[in-house]
Amino acid sequence: MAKKQAPKIDLAALQQDLQRQFTNLDSKDPSLWPILPRTLLCVAIAVGVAVFLWFIKLTDYEAELEAARAQEVTLREDYQRKLLKAVSLDALKKQREQIQQYVLQLEKQLPSKAEMAALLSDINQAGLGRSLQFELFRPGQVVVRDYYAELPIAVRVTGKYHDIGAFAADIAHLSRIVTMDNLSIVPGTKDSASLSMDATARTYRYLDPEEVQAQRKATGGAKK
Repeated sequence: MAKKQAPKIDLAALQQDLQRQFTNLDSKDPSLWPILPRTLLCVAIAVGVAVFLWFIKLTDYEAELEAARAQEVTLREDYQRKLLKAVSLDALKKQREQIQQYVLQLEKQLPSKAEMAALLSDINQAGLGRSLQFELFRPGQVVVRDYYAELPIAVRVTGKYHDIGAFAADIAHLSRIVTMDNLSIVPGTKDSASLSMDATARTYRYLDPEEVQAQRKATGGAKK
């Protein structure tokens, strides 16, 4: 039985037909184009739109990626800070307890409002116990701070050099906190062996609950 021969394709005629479809195309009305140019035009438009949209969307993705990278850096830094805190948490707790104990000890050295008169008497007695003569002992205006009050006292005493030094040491060793500043020592006027010392003694007391509340109100009103 004889085999059927495959039909031959006339490549020259096919090429001419394709060329004919792309000849004399009306650019104003593509709907009149032959099927092949019309199909290729539709494909080109679809590809162009897809590429355009892709690049627009890609730009958005790139911005999101940069924002995510910046956020990653911030989160890493925050993680490292928190990790250091977590590692040293026990040590920080111990330090806080030590500081709280130290603050409590300092607060115990601050007299209350009712104890201020006794403290002023102790300062006066410290000078008299060293054979010093008080020429001036004048408490000044109380300065109220956030949680304590400061009382400056202008002091002028006359006596021997070593007695004045011992008086300053006695003030430093009082059970309550008293500081001495603005020291000025000059020769005495009555006796060549005596000296006169001018100083400002500062003592501190903690505020009563009513004073703390009033101070907070005053601070809040000043901020407004």
